[in-house]
Order: sequence, then C-alpha cells, then structure tokens
Amino acid sequence: MSEIPGDLKFLKSHEWIRVEGGGKATVGISDHAQSLLGDLVYVELPNVGDVIEAGNACAVVESVKAASDVYAPVSGKVIEVNAALADKPETINEDPYGDGWMFVIEMSDPDQLSELLGPDDYAELLEQEDH
Repeated sequence: MSEIPGDLKFLKSHEWIRVEGGGKATVGISDHAQSLLGDLVYVELPNVGDVIEAGNACAVVESVKAASDVYAPVSGKVIEVNAALADKPETINEDPYGDGWMFVIEMSDPDQLSELLGPDDYAELLEQEDH
C-alpha cells in the first residue's frame, strides 16, 4: 500500500483533491485507482472554463483494461488542466499525487470539502475493499 499524502481529501471513487489556497484546488486520481486500472493509455480532461458539479463525471482515464470516469470532488470552474497528460498519460501511474495531477478547480463551495474523506478514512476504505 502506498503512502497517502496527509494534505489530501478523497472521494470514495478514488479521486483526490488538494486545497491550494485562494479557493483553488488540484484534482487527480489516487495511487490505488491507477494501480487498479493498470497502464493508462489515454486521459480525457475537462476544458479550462468548464463548470463542474461535485459528484459528476468530468474526465475519463483509459487503460489497456478499462475506461473509468473521474468524478469532481467539489463544484467549481476548471482553471487549469495538466496538458502534459495528453502525451504522457502514464505520468498518472508513475506519480499520481505529484506530476500526475489532472486539473485545477476554482471552488464555488469550499464547504463541500467537509463531505470528503480524510487520509485516514480513505486508508480504512481501501482496507475494507481489500477484504
């Protein structure tokens, strides 16, 4: 089991969010999610300017095994996307919590963060899934 960074919040569907300050937050998928998917071959990101709703699919990651929707942890407007993933989707496999980030959102309702799982709760969820 990989280390789960302590500054992240998680959805049960394995997306993470890191609050950057100024109402901005970075979103990606967890190490657990990328290992379940296997080698990623394609990533479809939202567009800058898209307004996304918490809990809605806003991106897609595709591996040799499966395609999987990526859900928005919070609502807001996409202000930046990790364009490097178009050429190197495997970056998510190599560094899911670092260079493998997917997009940055300007949160419209930061209170939604309180509904997400903290690192310990997420680790517990993963343990339950493994049994």
